[in-house]
Amino acid sequence: ENATSGVGVESEGVIEAENATFGVGVGSEGGSEAENATSGVGVESEGVVQAENTSAPEKPSQSPFPSSIPSSPPSSSSQPISSPPVTSTQRPSSSSQPSISPSIASTRLPSVSPSSGVLSDSPSGLPSSAPSQAEPSSVFPNDREIDFGVGGLTFARKAYRIAGIPAGPYTSIMCQLKDDPSLLLVESKEKGSAVTLFAFVDFPSDKVDPTPIYAELEYMGSGISTTRNHLLFIFSGLMKVVPNTVKSVLQMMGESKMENHIVDTLDMFISVWPSLEYEQMFNDAWRLLRDYFYDTNMNGIDWVQMHTRYKDLVKRCSKREELDNVLAQMAAELSALHVFVYGGEYSDPMHGDEKLKKINQIASLGASFERSVEYKGYIVTSVANRDPDYNLMDGKAIYSPLSDKVMELSGQRGLEKGDVIVGINGESVMRVPDMHMLLRGMAGRSVRLDVLRQPATRRELQNITETGEGDFKPKPVIAVPLSQKDGDNVRYAAWEWGTREKAQSLAKAKGFSVGYIHMRSMSGPADMDAFARGFFSDYDKQALIIDVRHNRGGNIDSWLLDILQRKAWMFFQGRATNVNNGGLGWDQQFAFRGHIVVLIDEKTSSDGEGFSRGVSELGLGRLVGKRTWGGGIWLSSDNHLVDGGIATAPEIGTYNDNFGWGLGIEQQGVEPDVEVDNNPRVAFDGRDQQLEKAVEVLDQWLKEEPLVQPKPPAAKRDMSLPVDVENCAAK
Repeated sequence: ENATSGVGVESEGVIEAENATFGVGVGSEGGSEAENATSGVGVESEGVVQAENTSAPEKPSQSPFPSSIPSSPPSSSSQPISSPPVTSTQRPSSSSQPSISPSIASTRLPSVSPSSGVLSDSPSGLPSSAPSQAEPSSVFPNDREIDFGVGGLTFARKAYRIAGIPAGPYTSIMCQLKDDPSLLLVESKEKGSAVTLFAFVDFPSDKVDPTPIYAELEYMGSGISTTRNHLLFIFSGLMKVVPNTVKSVLQMMGESKMENHIVDTLDMFISVWPSLEYEQMFNDAWRLLRDYFYDTNMNGIDWVQMHTRYKDLVKRCSKREELDNVLAQMAAELSALHVFVYGGEYSDPMHGDEKLKKINQIASLGASFERSVEYKGYIVTSVANRDPDYNLMDGKAIYSPLSDKVMELSGQRGLEKGDVIVGINGESVMRVPDMHMLLRGMAGRSVRLDVLRQPATRRELQNITETGEGDFKPKPVIAVPLSQKDGDNVRYAAWEWGTREKAQSLAKAKGFSVGYIHMRSMSGPADMDAFARGFFSDYDKQALIIDVRHNRGGNIDSWLLDILQRKAWMFFQGRATNVNNGGLGWDQQFAFRGHIVVLIDEKTSSDGEGFSRGVSELGLGRLVGKRTWGGGIWLSSDNHLVDGGIATAPEIGTYNDNFGWGLGIEQQGVEPDVEVDNNPRVAFDGRDQQLEKAVEVLDQWLKEEPLVQPKPPAAKRDMSLPVDVENCAAK
């Protein structure tokens, strides 16, 4: 009550902060009061502590900071406050030093060097460039061992009880109850996730009873407090906090709906001082790079000096984007390619309003256009058409809204190259700087397009007015535009299909068959699906082109290389199987027996480069194109900052006997066996010189080393009776 910047925190007890100026009260399993405190701190553990009229050391009166946030570097003797816990019978006097329990994490402060202002966990106040330097012991409780509730047995015998938990897609162990061996596990479900309590039946039984918690509600998250005293659950937008005990969990499970112990999140706020948060994130980014970077010597860079060089720039940052610039410059000193700075809390011109974002997003018609003053509209130059063999791709059926594939569903005819759009929703497209301005906020909504079908005679064009009046009037067409992201995907898929058709056409002209696969990235199921679609339908071709140009990386290179390394060691032939090639088949199944070319360019990055290097090192194929990006130190992107942003650390060094560290990729890139660049003007006109060279390389390769079809033995076994069976001695 009447608190000025007073903070009261309680756990299993009561705390009051009255007339406090920067007063802090923290309680755990008991009660705490801080009254009329000036920069006073009252903390208790398993008891009660009160701090009344506590005075603090004098400090400049103009400082607006609470005692836990220094406005200027203190003396070099500044040390973290630490003393034994205050018991329920102890009561500090007004002249004594405030007592802080070491189990309270929020009260431990790093020391600050008066000369450099560098926050550090080391006693000297200076950061260390050696990741191996021992950090001070943690102020958090040590991890407790899992207890299976059985005494007098070996750990192996007790731990065997966990085998009673049925197998399932568990994503995490939320916790073990504090007073019982029961476990709370988070399990992935068909729709979302769920929390299940697994209770161990009394020994000697190994049985485990699973009970879902609020199974009818939508699970959104869960957690456990630092002290492990409390559990937090979020279901259907409601946050619930209960003690970490069997009694509390059973009471919660007995509720038909969430009613008790609900946190008022509507009035939950956090106060952030941006300049101080920027300093914290800078220090954290520096430390995380120090501790995560694959080379303990930091590529020979004096990492302490880098902190000193850039820390003063942080004080001049007025927004998050400027901090990103500083972090990027500092991280770039390592000269490693897998350093990225992104994410975090940026200013949002839409203020987080999804409706406002949607109405300002430009929708896509999935086609290319050319503005024409003569036609008084926009001429369709191409309509993106993807592979018609796949109605569904990665679970989504997406085609250009102007294609026949979509228009025929409503009894309309799709637009073709040369058709002209002269109006959208009754408004002339010539009255705005760009036609797409009339498609703002229209993704997923029906729009009317006024279309002039080709061909139109010169006389008809002369009679067209901007409003569509005259002897020749445009015809209305109803279309449903896509989001910009889906529109980009349609155009990308159309390019993939067109390039595949072009590769097969070029190969056919030279007299051999070829398969074509384009890998956008190496990032998981979607890219594995892309490889499967392209490979398993063409595994029996004479040649294969794997296109990793513009590949954004990922981590599935080993899976791809494993498939490509399959060898045919035996053959089989049937009269009713594989009718297209005379019944021929082989094992290992789907082993590719032809020649492989991998297309690379300067935007082939990360795992796209690792895959390319693997193809070369394993002798699986040849590389055609341009030298790649050059990122040979891998990362997992898990060193995030407090606001969700990150300055990624290249964490995993790669090497082999031929190239050493970096596989000849880091800062160098993978060099192609045959170098060829795509001339921009020629590419704009529709030619792909790198693809053409790949077909030439394969053609020459097949002439030098033709793919020989195995010949079966000349004669099959003759199991008929001998001619002289009548004279057989066995008769």
